[in-house]
Amino acid sequence: MEGNMTGAERRKKILSLLRQSDTPLSGGALGAATGVSRQVVVQDIALLRTEGHEITATARGYLLDGHSTPTRIFKLCHTNEQTEDELNTIVDLGGCIVDVTINHRVYGKMTAPLGIKNRRGVQAFMQNIHTGKSTPLMNITSGYHFHTVTADQEEILDEIEAALAAKNYLAPRLPYEEENV
Repeated sequence: MEGNMTGAERRKKILSLLRQSDTPLSGGALGAATGVSRQVVVQDIALLRTEGHEITATARGYLLDGHSTPTRIFKLCHTNEQTEDELNTIVDLGGCIVDVTINHRVYGKMTAPLGIKNRRGVQAFMQNIHTGKSTPLMNITSGYHFHTVTADQEEILDEIEAALAAKNYLAPRLPYEEENV
């Protein structure tokens, strides 16, 4: 039992267990492996599906479709001057930046598609920011924002997370953000 896991850690473990299994895993079995009830696993599966993971529910349990793309949402905070470095860090390690999201206390959740896959995409984005009359979305939330990032493998997302942490770009999630982003 691993009852001290955060929701994000638990969902990561559930995903790992589903990847390793050739047969369906029941909600009860996943709950026992992560130290939570079957009902919590059902909620976690729903959240994983909203992140783009194709999880099928069968009469015998859950199966992960082998064609789903590993996806992770990172909460970040940095200055405008660090934006290019943040984006290059992600794409240089093999990530694709799907979008940017902010949680504004008045306006609510706002998301803009990015689709940045390489340094050329980063340069185009930065050029649009520098020549446009707009500023990055993160400016209305004091630098805090989220990026949905995809990669060919979970390990690549782990590397990206470690690199962003090493540069102090990662920000801790607040309890309400675990489920709302």
